[in-house]
Order: sequence, then C-alpha cells, then structure tokens
Amino acid sequence: MKLLDQFIDIIRNAIKALMSALAITLNKATGGKLSADVITLIGLFSHIPIAWLIAIQKNYLAAALLVFFGLFDSVDGALARAQKKSSSRGMLLDASTDRIKEVILYIGASSALVASGYAGWAGWAVAACGASLVVSYVKAKGETAISDKKLSPSDINRIFADGIMRYEIRMFVLIVGLLSNTLRYALVFIAVTSAITAIGRFHKISQKL
Repeated sequence: MKLLDQFIDIIRNAIKALMSALAITLNKATGGKLSADVITLIGLFSHIPIAWLIAIQKNYLAAALLVFFGLFDSVDGALARAQKKSSSRGMLLDASTDRIKEVILYIGASSALVASGYAGWAGWAVAACGASLVVSYVKAKGETAISDKKLSPSDINRIFADGIMRYEIRMFVLIVGLLSNTLRYALVFIAVTSAITAIGRFHKISQKL
C-alpha cells in the first residue's frame, strides 16, 4: 500500500507541476482576467456530455474526455495560486463540484447498463456513487471533528489520505472500465473498495478522537 501511495504521489506531483505551468501560461495569455472559478465550472459542466457519451456507450470518447478533464481539474487550483487568490471558498467550490461530477457520471453509467441489457447491474452504479460520496463525507466531517485537536499537518494528512479509493483513483478505475468495456465490474470494484476506504478512514479518525 505504501509503494502504491508513493507512486500515486509521484504522478500527482508531476501533474501538479505541469498544470501549474499551464495555469501561468493561461494567466499571462488572458491578462489575469480568467478566474479559477470559471475553470472549475467548465470542468463541472463538461461532465454532462461525458455522462451522455457513457450512457450511449461511446466509451472510448468518454474515457478520452475524462482523462483530459481529469488533468484539467488541477488547473483551477494552480491558477488561483498563480493569481494569489487561493481561498477557502474556492476549495469549497472545487470539492463540491467534484462530488456533483461523480453523481453525473454514475447516472450515465447506470443508464448505459440498462440500455446494454445489464439492468440488474445498475444498482452497482448507485452503490459506487453512494460509497464514493461517503468517502468524501467522512473526510469532510473528520476534518471538522479534529479541528480542535493539536495534530501536526503531517498527522492530518496521513489520516485523510488513508485508503486507496481517493477521487482520482475512482476516476482512473472508471476510465479503465470504459476502455476495457467492463464498466459493470469497474463499478462493483469502486463500490466495494470505496466502502472499505470510508470505513477505514472512519476508524482511523475515531481513534484520533
């Protein structure tokens, strides 16, 4: 697990550096007029056509767009930092839109399963959506619960990074499911491992409390 976490961190840091460079370029090109919130909302609304592509089983195109907008998702934070406008409000908008994106995508996934004759599997799309939201909910409530505890930033990071099914990993599994035409199995995997991740985080936070 530690090796996997280290690998994920390496990839994340590389993407962060690339998106920071892109954000600086965008900021210069627009004269500082492009808002990070606009980037966040573009990323959100782009998931509506992606969900539609999933629903009509245009899996390769949907996967390609998910990869593109998955990378694009890092631009808003990088742009806010480049403009020295990072704020709690921006973080709230970013986190909230990420949850909405997941709901939109799982609606598309459930529609695809029904349309392709796997209606019995559609419940797994609901389970994947619910378990994914619980992972994020436990994180958010946990941050509130331990806000008055004297924990170091590294301790807090270890608590909330616990478990494999972070948002970017869930999206990666969904993309793999689309590319391999095994969407239903990807949804089962996301549902089960996200539930395990949520339980693990809850247990770890409870111990700290």
